[in-house]
Amino acid sequence: MRKLTIIGGGGVRTPLVIHGLAQAQAALDIGEISLFDIDEERTQIVARLGREIAARAGAGFAVRVSSRLEEAAEGADTVISSIRVGGIAARARDERIAIRHGLAGQETTGPGGAVMALRTLPVTLRYARTVERVAPHAWFINFTNPAGLITQALTRYTGLRALGICDTPAELFYRIAEAAGRPLAEMRFDYAGLNHLGWVRQVAFRGEDITAELLADPERLRRLYPADLFDPRLIQTLNLIPSEYLFFYYSQRKAHQNLLRAGASRGEELERLNAALFTQLASEGAAEGLATYRTYLLRRNASYMKLEAQAESAFQAPEEHYDPFETATGYHRIAIDVMTALVSDQPREIVLNVPNSASRAIDDLDPEDVVEVPCPMDRSGARPFPVGLLPDSVRGLVQSVKAYERTTIRAALAGSAALAQLALLEYPIVGDWELAGAVLKEMIEADPEHLGYLK
Repeated sequence: MRKLTIIGGGGVRTPLVIHGLAQAQAALDIGEISLFDIDEERTQIVARLGREIAARAGAGFAVRVSSRLEEAAEGADTVISSIRVGGIAARARDERIAIRHGLAGQETTGPGGAVMALRTLPVTLRYARTVERVAPHAWFINFTNPAGLITQALTRYTGLRALGICDTPAELFYRIAEAAGRPLAEMRFDYAGLNHLGWVRQVAFRGEDITAELLADPERLRRLYPADLFDPRLIQTLNLIPSEYLFFYYSQRKAHQNLLRAGASRGEELERLNAALFTQLASEGAAEGLATYRTYLLRRNASYMKLEAQAESAFQAPEEHYDPFETATGYHRIAIDVMTALVSDQPREIVLNVPNSASRAIDDLDPEDVVEVPCPMDRSGARPFPVGLLPDSVRGLVQSVKAYERTTIRAALAGSAALAQLALLEYPIVGDWELAGAVLKEMIEADPEHLGYLK
């Protein structure tokens, strides 16, 4: 039986992953899930929910909490890393600082994403080297944001079998299939880019290109996203379907203005929601806590991207009522898809964050650059599909963001504030030396514990 370790096991979405693992137990044959997190009290609450989920499903695996990573990871077959250094409070603080400087507050794009990476890289690499020592043959699945950047550091500076995952592409594919009125299983998507910076170039149904049909219908294009993100004319002019995080590149001013109107950032609202959730869970039994957790997920999911796109708060009651554990896509589904593929002899195609490789999946980037592309995947690993050159309209943006990612990694390894400022200068969302310096200075001063190493 297999052992799975979750680093950041006290995270709010860990019960979702445990639910998915329970559903896939026949294929995965898991004997133990070991949760490691620096907040052990919170992790015990999450573990209690996880045990209830496993018992209801008859999954038969143990859910344990370890206070030491060495113990949690020793002998693991698979390690999922999903950490948030500094907690949700750090995200909320980063986003507020960005807003004060005239930029959208967001955790993976803009200065919030850069500082999240700088805060996270030293910790992730330290954890990864521990895993490398106690479980050298484990698959290391990175779910920590910014996922592409963190995965690039892992593949470049450790010997782990590391790959990065994100649920954004799969969610977009699902929405395209719904808008097209076709079954997802019979569709194929030509997708390429970086994490949170990708585009669908072509949609095919049973081998027939239906991209033009989709692009011709503005109402269908509006239904592709969880909020009103993109002007359909933008999508039609690009002749590409952007993933949702391109909103922060294509409509940065609009996102900032909506956050000002709302008087809060997504991180600030989630900080309040999460605090209320764990306060309530601490006083409830497992069965009651699971109902509370479901209600939390409904509210969190219903408000996704609404604040930045429409100035709508997460504290509005969700209109939809469904079981968030049973959604066709999402955080837990992509994790289970990857783990199931890794124990299978039959390849399945999954969009992953992997090195571009010597064969150049994306011709415009270097072999060691981590890209987000479709990959046939089985127990031997993942092999990125060649996607060729990027369209002219997005090539420069991708190359600029990749330059920013490379420099951010260099800054973290060198402990250099100057290189971190250069990374923000290279980053199209910031692109100003003085602004980069001012934002970075304030963020470092606000978090000396995690960012004070930058000198």
